[in-house]
Amino acid sequence: MHRHEQWSAWHGGPPPPVWRMPRWASLWIPVIVSFVVQVPIAIAFVRWFQLSQLQGLLSVGIALLGPLALIGARRFPGPVVALTAIGASLDLIVNEHAGPPYVALAFGIVSAIVRNARVWAWISIAVAWVATIAVALVLGDDRFTAGRIAGTTLGILIVVGIGEGIRGRRERMAEFRRRVSQRRQTEVQAERVRIARELHDVLAHSLSQINVQAGVGLHLMDKQPDKAREALASIKETSKTALDEVRTVLGVLRAEGGADPSAPLVPEPDLARLPGLVASVTAQGIDVRLDDRLTAENVPKPVQLALYRIAQESLTNVTRHATGATHATITLERREGLYRLEVRDDGTGATTGTPSSAAPESGGRGLLGMRERAELLGGHLSAGPADGGGFAVVAELPASLEHQEAS
Repeated sequence: MHRHEQWSAWHGGPPPPVWRMPRWASLWIPVIVSFVVQVPIAIAFVRWFQLSQLQGLLSVGIALLGPLALIGARRFPGPVVALTAIGASLDLIVNEHAGPPYVALAFGIVSAIVRNARVWAWISIAVAWVATIAVALVLGDDRFTAGRIAGTTLGILIVVGIGEGIRGRRERMAEFRRRVSQRRQTEVQAERVRIARELHDVLAHSLSQINVQAGVGLHLMDKQPDKAREALASIKETSKTALDEVRTVLGVLRAEGGADPSAPLVPEPDLARLPGLVASVTAQGIDVRLDDRLTAENVPKPVQLALYRIAQESLTNVTRHATGATHATITLERREGLYRLEVRDDGTGATTGTPSSAAPESGGRGLLGMRERAELLGGHLSAGPADGGGFAVVAELPASLEHQEAS
């Protein structure tokens, strides 16, 4: 998603402009502009009104104070706005004739607000302006009429509003960048977890089969060579399928705009592959019975993948952990708006004695992966000792996903 589209999706409107003034310009343009506006005009007023040398030096010095103070605005925005406010107050009181606008104060106010010296700005403005009015009233300066006071106050508030607007824009952009970065990290982490889950499910099941068949082949190599040959053929087929699936996942990792064209295209597992899964486990000596009552259902693809992987991991756990297991059943059905999968075995061992809630702490990555698959689709999974003995894994996924898939 494009950066502007992300902002629109989150905030209901386009993002603020991304252009920012260069750092050198943001410092020196206010200095230059305030100097050009204030100092030459102050010198011209001194000559025009033929002010005394002391008055002239004071007038030009006050005009020069603002631009010089702005040079330190980046490092000391608070003291700078205080100095420019003092300079503006002195300019209003000392200059009897209407001089140039003290634009350095405007730059000082905006700089302080934008650079996190808002308290300095508000206090400096308030103190300087109230002190100026008080001094004018004490001196009986008739230039400070109600209209002039109101107009100057309005101008100060407008400058403050501009500063607050720039500050708000920067804060929105900073929040936007933070959220984009956070969302990108979340997406990357979610993809890593998904790939790790896929690799675990593929490798755990395939390597478990290979291990069992290799043991059978070694045991029968001398007494029943034909059976050993069948075991080796099964190992070859299982390893080829697992290798293709792993290469597909790794191809997604290597590609930057889609799947790697050099990686083999392996169909995504679905419920149609359950009979083959059952046959592969049955070949390892465990009688597995499949009771599929969803054959006529239009089950969404994501649900089929999740149910298949959960069944695959459950059967892998039966072969690896269920001591003495000889029978297992897989039941698929739709019940009360839910797709329900139950995998039950008759074995004993660590798996049957470990509650599902303890799986993450005990290193049960398989149970954790199954639970994640169910929860990602809005369902839930439970695993634990079954009534009557053995171990049962039950996954329930909402059937409402079929409407989402169709839309």
